[in-house]
Amino acid sequence: MNLLVKNVTIIDPQSKFNTQQCDVRVVDGNIATIGKLQAEKDETIFNGDGAFLSPGFFDLNCVAGDPGFETKEDIETLTATAAAGGFTGLALFPQTNPVVQSKSQVEYIVNKSKGNLVDVFPVGAISQNREAKELAELFDMKNAGAVAFSDGDKALQDDGFMSRALQYAKGFDALLMVYPENKSIAGKAQINESKNSVLLGMKGLPSLAEEMHIARDIFLATYNETKIHISNISTAGSVALIRKAKKDGVQISCDVTAHHLVFTEDLLNDFDSNYKVKPPLRTKNDIKALIAGLKDGTIDAITSQHRPEEIEFKNVEFEIAHYGIIALQTVLPLLLKAGLDVNLIVEKLAVNPRKLLNLNVPVIEESAKANFCVFNTNQKWDYNTTTNFSRSANSPLMGTALTGKVILTCNNKKVSRYEV
Repeated sequence: MNLLVKNVTIIDPQSKFNTQQCDVRVVDGNIATIGKLQAEKDETIFNGDGAFLSPGFFDLNCVAGDPGFETKEDIETLTATAAAGGFTGLALFPQTNPVVQSKSQVEYIVNKSKGNLVDVFPVGAISQNREAKELAELFDMKNAGAVAFSDGDKALQDDGFMSRALQYAKGFDALLMVYPENKSIAGKAQINESKNSVLLGMKGLPSLAEEMHIARDIFLATYNETKIHISNISTAGSVALIRKAKKDGVQISCDVTAHHLVFTEDLLNDFDSNYKVKPPLRTKNDIKALIAGLKDGTIDAITSQHRPEEIEFKNVEFEIAHYGIIALQTVLPLLLKAGLDVNLIVEKLAVNPRKLLNLNVPVIEESAKANFCVFNTNQKWDYNTTTNFSRSANSPLMGTALTGKVILTCNNKKVSRYEV
């Protein structure tokens, strides 16, 4: 694969070419030359027309259906969707059937995804069947290729079990990525507790449920002197708790979904189940706090929280609909709509996620492996059944015009181009 990418602005805080407009030559899967370059014989030319080139994005939190729910999404459609969104790496969560909770199941994911443009890294379950009763085979899974451990969107309710899990993980420097929800406070509520939930006649889920759980995990991480990662925070109170914990020296990190930076609870007035996500959509004040947390370093990363679902689980009454949206292709447009600049997007979407998992971070330098995406922040495109690469279609953005598009993705000696 010989490729010349012309007229792009490099965005990579690790690179000496950061913010420079350059041409990038790729030869046999590596970046050969960066500068003002002339095309050579037998070289494919891609004109970026002033677009940005950055290390390929990495998603800390996505789900496929493989194994067991391939009708929602399999590895092939997941990685195709990811590449179209600029992602060259994914941390794949374990809520499948069976749950990814053993060495052999981790090896299945590793082997199934080999040779792809997108690198797939399994995240093993913390507990057997995600029931928070017995620890899963964490050490064996890590040796087989698991990069972290999580029970997905099931919060670990038992304080003692959570403490023991942290102690065990500490022994081999494993990272636990936990979802924050105090179930005794949350109950069966499905939308944010506010005036809006009263108007809609639905039981509200208070911010307190998330914040109490985070406070508990901060105490446990402090007591056990170990690291912890909080997945998908959504409230201003959560940002404040984690900001203080970091200042106090707690080994804590966290992420936020792209849709929680744009969508608010007001969008639920029509009971559109495509807006039903977990945690629920919150308020404008929460969004303001989340964006401030990204800018000051409190929030380490942004995720897609890609959750494919068949139509029969979404095109139903709101209260019985499944949670989640497909999101890998729409992360960039949402972040631009939230007002984030390209430097912050690349930091939170490409660099920091890999650092959290102790993975190699791609760098845009000569002689480095070619692992990058090219994206145009001004390009408008229609997100519809034709441009959607996922097997599922559960997105509230389906059928709308979006601004900000990935136009090329490159990794593992493979290239995908996306025309409008």
